[in-house]
Amino acid sequence: MGVEGRGVLRSAQDGVAGFLAGRPNEWIRLGMVHLLPGVVPLYVVNEFPKSGGTWVGQMLGRALDVPFPRNRLPVLRPSIMHGHYLSPFGMMNAVVPWRDGRDVMVSWYHQCLSPHEYNDEQVRAARRELSFEDYDDVYGNLPAFIEWAFTRPRAPRFTWSDFVRRWHDRDDAVHVRYEDLRRDPAGELYRMVKELTGNPMSPERAQGIVDEFSFERQAGRKTGEENTGSFLRKGVVGEWRERFSPEARRVFDRHAGEELVMLGYEGDRTWAEGVG
Repeated sequence: MGVEGRGVLRSAQDGVAGFLAGRPNEWIRLGMVHLLPGVVPLYVVNEFPKSGGTWVGQMLGRALDVPFPRNRLPVLRPSIMHGHYLSPFGMMNAVVPWRDGRDVMVSWYHQCLSPHEYNDEQVRAARRELSFEDYDDVYGNLPAFIEWAFTRPRAPRFTWSDFVRRWHDRDDAVHVRYEDLRRDPAGELYRMVKELTGNPMSPERAQGIVDEFSFERQAGRKTGEENTGSFLRKGVVGEWRERFSPEARRVFDRHAGEELVMLGYEGDRTWAEGVG
């Protein structure tokens, strides 16, 4: 089976798993993303989890004046679809948010192991496999968590490095970095809309949308003020520098050091030994 076929298979496995778990909308969304883009105009925000995809989807939905039916059955009309798909098969109008994989691991740790309003089932499943003495000890637990995330992926059934290799050089998708969104959200929103539609939006409208969906407005906290019981936990760039032990650096580099350089987050792999 070729690379493309394996990607489609993993996407299908995720859809089947969702269906069997009582989430048939995941199967329906999978079919729409891969089979219906030429019939129903869709904008697909496709990310590895914790890369800013929900934020991107919210802003694009408002900017394009189309619905963003997050976590529910999509509508059969132009809309924003948000998900985690390894295969690009049949996908059109894809927007791919990127984030430093080390920050992704920190956020993914909290998503998998810190209960909040949306993830009870996910936390129960992860804690059955990762029985840490103290789940609040992120610094101490991260090496084992990173190893688990790269060797036993569950939902999605692929790793951050798999996703990077499949999507990083696709010129038929619009790419956006979480770090650039934090630095200049209005400018990045303007660029995404222009690349997707060919039509510019006014800078004032872009800024208004950014203000509407800012971390501060949605979370009720300033960026950097942490709440591990919230889906919007902290919203910062570079937290990995505080959370990665020397061992965590080495484990991440072993599994995804090449992909980190591939995306330009490091110039080489010396960072893993504490250089940089």
